[in-house]
Amino acid sequence: MSKERDTYKYLVKVGNKVVDGGITTDLARREQERQREYPGSHLSKVGNCTTEEAARKWEKEHGFS
Repeated sequence: MSKERDTYKYLVKVGNKVVDGGITTDLARREQERQREYPGSHLSKVGNCTTEEAARKWEKEHGFS
C-alpha cells in the first residue's frame, strides 16, 4: 500500500525574496497564517503534492524545520 500524497511544500515570499518556507496539508489556511506574520507576502507552492515523509525531508534539507 502506498503512502498518501497529501502534503504541500511552500515558500513564503515578500516581493521576490524568500522569507520562510515549510509544509502543510492546507495551503489556503497556511497562507492566511503567514499573511499575519509577513504582511504583503504570498505563498508559492513548490512542486506537486507529496507524502508527509518526503515533505519533511525537503523541509529539513532547506532549513525550514
